[in-house]
Amino acid sequence: MPVIAIDGPAASGKGTLARKLASHLDYAHLDTGALYRAVGLAVLHAGGDPACESDALAAVPKLAQMDLDSEDLRNESTGKAASEVAAHNGLRQALLEFQRNFAAMPPQGQAGAVLDGRDIGTVICPDADIKIFVIADVETRAQRRFDELSAKGESLPDYATILSQLKERDHRDQNRSTAPLKQADDAYLLDTTNSDIEAVFESALTLVKKKLGL
Repeated sequence: MPVIAIDGPAASGKGTLARKLASHLDYAHLDTGALYRAVGLAVLHAGGDPACESDALAAVPKLAQMDLDSEDLRNESTGKAASEVAAHNGLRQALLEFQRNFAAMPPQGQAGAVLDGRDIGTVICPDADIKIFVIADVETRAQRRFDELSAKGESLPDYATILSQLKERDHRDQNRSTAPLKQADDAYLLDTTNSDIEAVFESALTLVKKKLGL
């Protein structure tokens, strides 16, 4: 069962790439960050503190009833909460089995799985057939996030605020004690700073076809 692991920082383009690859290959796709966003959102809705591990764990049973494609998962406050709850070792362990089962047994009998997140290639699926680590400079990522929120017509913070938030999130993700964001030793590095999504997709698809003999 082929497994493709795609990791990278926020707004690097990893999610868009993962969805395009999964669609093209007819593989199942799991945005693992959505699991943490869902927990973070549930904690906020309950009036809890994302920095409190017990509050995060209390939200786990609610995941089965949550829509992982909900637009509420994509706002900045949810993203910040997701990064905070993701630092809890107990929560990561609680979600680990779900993610590994998805990779081993994709839903609807699909022939493979694409998972994107921050620790797929290093922790969740260290034996993945293909590992891709997607990066872009933080200024480019901030502009992408600003443009994305603007296109939705949302009331949004200014570019400088978004840039500051991304830098803070990068620091948390890269320096947490459990499963920090880092490139797996055998991951293919894909820099999207100066590339559009179609060029990124074609580069990744070429790698996938070569690795899987498609």
